[in-house]
Amino acid sequence: MTEAPFSGPCILRRRQLEARTGLSRTAIYDRLDPKSPRYDPTFPRRVHLGAGTVGWVEQEVDAWITTRVAQRDSA
Repeated sequence: MTEAPFSGPCILRRRQLEARTGLSRTAIYDRLDPKSPRYDPTFPRRVHLGAGTVGWVEQEVDAWITTRVAQRDSA
């Protein structure tokens, strides 16, 4: 008997997020920091996975990218 593939949310680790968005580590954390002038309240929030380990929900990242493209196209 084989297991069905997992169909739940996929978690991206930071390096995967960097590759997906084209943003550096610093730029990512700037967008998450409300005290930063580059803070973006629409940027996907991180998910704490364990001690010192975080990730981002892939679908939320994809939706954020799609929104950015739509904003560009409507300008």
